[in-house]
Amino acid sequence: MLKFYIVPYRLMFSCYGFTESDRVAIMFSTNEAHLAYESDCQKANIRWTVVEPKATAAAEPLLLNAVRGQDVERPPVWLMRQAGRSENVDLVVEISLQPWKVFKPDGVILFSDILTPLSGMNIPFDIVKGKGPIIFDPIGTAADVDKVREFSPEESVPYVGEALTILRGEVDNKAAVLGFVGAPFTLASYVVEGGSSKNFTKIKKLAFSQPKVLHSLLQKFATSMAKYVRYQADNGAQAVQIFDSWATELSPVDFEEFSLPYLKQIVDSVKQTHPNLPLILYASGSGGLLERLALTGVDVVSLDWTVDMAEGRRRLGHDIAVQGNVDPGVLFGSKEFITNRINDTVNKAGKGKHILNLGHGIKVGTPEENVAHFFEVAKAIRY
Repeated sequence: MLKFYIVPYRLMFSCYGFTESDRVAIMFSTNEAHLAYESDCQKANIRWTVVEPKATAAAEPLLLNAVRGQDVERPPVWLMRQAGRSENVDLVVEISLQPWKVFKPDGVILFSDILTPLSGMNIPFDIVKGKGPIIFDPIGTAADVDKVREFSPEESVPYVGEALTILRGEVDNKAAVLGFVGAPFTLASYVVEGGSSKNFTKIKKLAFSQPKVLHSLLQKFATSMAKYVRYQADNGAQAVQIFDSWATELSPVDFEEFSLPYLKQIVDSVKQTHPNLPLILYASGSGGLLERLALTGVDVVSLDWTVDMAEGRRRLGHDIAVQGNVDPGVLFGSKEFITNRINDTVNKAGKGKHILNLGHGIKVGTPEENVAHFFEVAKAIRY
């Protein structure tokens, strides 16, 4: 029988040096702390708890039923979190499960990062504290693109599949296990810019002066991410969210050339082998592109808080599900204020095909009692 290992919750905190007041930041964000302290914990000879997966299977998760347009009594709810990296399966599982253990959301997302595939594609990088991702050899020529390998998740990130399988067994259909990948244009932006960017001048220079080079890079990412989505689904992910964080830096006409075709290609490819796998698309600041996001063929469009939910519904139509879109800053307000914003969002989204979420990842420093209140109110809603 499959066994999996979970580091005891409080032991992890005592080993890493975190306090109880840090819990929300750790549950929903990661920074580099986990990576920096992981080796120290190993040296401390942590005694891991062995847990047997439950043999019984629950009904389909609420989140999946809502996305598929089935009759549900309330909108499913989960919260996006900040990304992070670790190749330690046990640590990935434990961090992924932290929100589940405390708040019981309807979605449990894998603790990972959209840049995880890069090393396996011959694009070496690192996460530098205070600077974020640093690409060692930024891509700028056709010769650079030729060096990029197609991603093989089975070979490069087997720990992702292992973690998803364990999560699926632990959550046991009481919530949906969510995987995620980066979209081609966003991944290309990182590797061309050399890391994060404010102006995106390098990627736009490449797009507008050497479009064939960029298209070649985007194609490699599209093929690779389609494989990565299928790999995650085969190993336990019940839905996958695609993050196109930087696509909204493009004008609508450039989005149609450099992002939309590759997103659609991923969706079409995945649906050929996994027709029932819900795909969620998130692009922050996407108000000017909503109708185009729907053209990708995804099952769910995740809205950020700059779009009124009622307007988003009207523009997207009711055939596609929506996710979101409470401002993360609302969780710093009073409980009454939080309640009002949740009800406003749910009322505007209407009955069915809505996943309640924030419009972005939860902020570090968010009061834990306010997160608990968010889930309490959300789960008490009835259509």
